[in-house]
Amino acid sequence: MAIDTQTTTTGPHTAAPSMENDRLSGRARLVLFVLCAAQFMVALDFSVLNVALPVLGEDLGLSRSALQWAITAFALPSGGFLLLFGRIADLYGRKKLFLTGLALFGAASLLATLAWDPASFLTGRALQGLGAAVIVPTGMSLLTTTFPEGPLRDRALGISGTLLSLGFTVGMVLGGVMTDTLGWRSTMGLLAVASVIVLVMAPGLLPESRTAQRPRLDVPGAVTVTVGLLALIYALSTAAGRGFGDADVRGTLVLGLVLLAAFVVVESKSPAPLVSLPMLKRRTVAWGNVGGLVTFSMMSTVVFVLTLYLQETLELSSFLTGLVFGVQGLASVVAGSYAPKVIGRFGARRTLVGSLLGQGLLGLALLGVGAQSGALLATVAVSLASMCHLGAIISYGVVVTSGVPDEQQGLATGLVTTTQQVGITIGIPLLGVLATTRASLFDGVRTVLTVDAVIVLAAAALVGFGLGFRRKA
Repeated sequence: MAIDTQTTTTGPHTAAPSMENDRLSGRARLVLFVLCAAQFMVALDFSVLNVALPVLGEDLGLSRSALQWAITAFALPSGGFLLLFGRIADLYGRKKLFLTGLALFGAASLLATLAWDPASFLTGRALQGLGAAVIVPTGMSLLTTTFPEGPLRDRALGISGTLLSLGFTVGMVLGGVMTDTLGWRSTMGLLAVASVIVLVMAPGLLPESRTAQRPRLDVPGAVTVTVGLLALIYALSTAAGRGFGDADVRGTLVLGLVLLAAFVVVESKSPAPLVSLPMLKRRTVAWGNVGGLVTFSMMSTVVFVLTLYLQETLELSSFLTGLVFGVQGLASVVAGSYAPKVIGRFGARRTLVGSLLGQGLLGLALLGVGAQSGALLATVAVSLASMCHLGAIISYGVVVTSGVPDEQQGLATGLVTTTQQVGITIGIPLLGVLATTRASLFDGVRTVLTVDAVIVLAAAALVGFGLGFRRKA
């Protein structure tokens, strides 16, 4: 049993699910379903609104320049508060906080659905992001403390990683269909309904878990890392529209970096640090998160520029573009089912490096698309790249959390999920601007694909060296 009685408590109706002979019991499957459904819901929220933005802006009176706040309002709290809530959950109860996050997310989704002006809508989006910042680290902590390290956890992380990637892709397809047929409000209403379903199921299934010792919360560390991440994400999220030459962007970028540097100093002197620096010195934690940051940021960038290429260069309809990413989603499902077996055969470290290598090489293959044709090549290459991306997602989660004590799983998974959220957030602002500011969109897309592939291949080499590629574990 992964939940240690010294580090967790479970009530009579929330006992941890039984797992025998590396097989999931019926109750364990339901626990996994609830946790994965919550992760899928959050991933869906990242992309389901994207294609609805023009219609939404016209309906609520949001200007074109202000539309980015529909995304940024969610990204700021969802990325900025992850580490803080991950630690609070360790101290005061992961299940309790998980349920609170679900309730907040559902209420915020309802507010966004019923929004009557820009302010009410953006408030709903910001509260959705805050709810996501609670759900993601607590859900991951519950998963890694419920399922024991080894094949069962690998399988659980495989399913979770598949749904995380699939949720982002499904959101792009589903958002267009729902907006065309039911209106943009239906995208937010869907999230409200989903959160209610998960919230009803979760209390009777999930075991409560927390650390046995409850040290004081590291307030200086919480303030510096939270405000630092908020400033950094804000700067990167707005840079695509304003450019890095904008004084506001430069100022918040510098503030974010300074505060994150201050956070490291604070943590080195804190008696109860929010993030254990010795944990960051673990090569598995440090290099695993580097691999995760690169795979998330670079794959989200590829999806973004391919959307522009297919619709604006090849002039495909939204429906056909959605089909391309639908194929990508199916490929992700296939990869998610096989990734745990690959990890079991070759080890998580080798799988992570090999997956990054495959993602980078397939990124180079995308350079074969042309200004007049290339939809088929784009479909095949991005689908195969997504399979490698899924392998990287699952294996880096295994690498980072393996060997970490239960009482520190919230810290480890907080880092994992922060890496995910920050990676999804920074990739497009950093590289997407190269495509949108060039005189020729097609030339800009090729430039982004080239830089993207080089970064992934360089990361594969560095992570392989850092982790010790020859080691199977």
